Amino acid sequence: MIYKLLIEETKMTHLLAVNSSPNLSSSVSRDLVGQFAASFKEKAAGNTVTFRDVGQNPLPHLDEKTIGAFYTPADQRNEEQKKAIALSDELVDEIIAADTLVIGAPMHNFGTSSHLKSYLDHIARVGRTFSYTEQGPKGLLGGKKVFVITARGGIYSDGPASHMDIQVPYLKTVFSFVGIEDVAFIHTEGLNMGDENREKAIEAAVHSISSSVSGLAA
Repeated sequence: MIYKLLIEETKMTHLLAVNSSPNLSSSVSRDLVGQFAASFKEKAAGNTVTFRDVGQNPLPHLDEKTIGAFYTPADQRNEEQKKAIALSDELVDEIIAADTLVIGAPMHNFGTSSHLKSYLDHIARVGRTFSYTEQGPKGLLGGKKVFVITARGGIYSDGPASHMDIQVPYLKTVFSFVGIEDVAFIHTEGLNMGDENREKAIEAAVHSISSSVSGLAA
């Protein structure tokens, strides 16, 4: 029994860190994702991190060939179809292997960047991340934790502009669809509302990251 408990306490966990900002030089979300990943690795010796940068390396939009391959049973796909979904399979494998995800999500026009939207389109995969049942679609990625680090020029989490936030409900819906209900948001807001507001927002986000990582099981 003691041996079993020791194994459970030292269980390795794996983080998938996704950056979606096309800004490669001064991105707030990139910096904060990096801090989250570094803190995660420091938390326990066995913790590991995989990085996926869809901002720097944009994914192709889904086309007819790719969607057709998604809905073709794996044992019936031809070589062209297998090639069409090879990248999507790689992305899905990464998210399946992860215990925790952290996603850098700058707000673009009140929603997500097109880079992140394409990523989510590639991982919403019938038969892999969700399935169709008599009761409707069922997510297959339950048990994972997602942290979304947003970067916003204005303030949208509350106040007069809150009705313009279509980022949070969209991301919650997509992750719920694939079975992930445990989604936490770390907002970095007011970044374009003066230097003082920017500094306070980043400082608050750094504090939230520290608390979030400390709260994860070792």
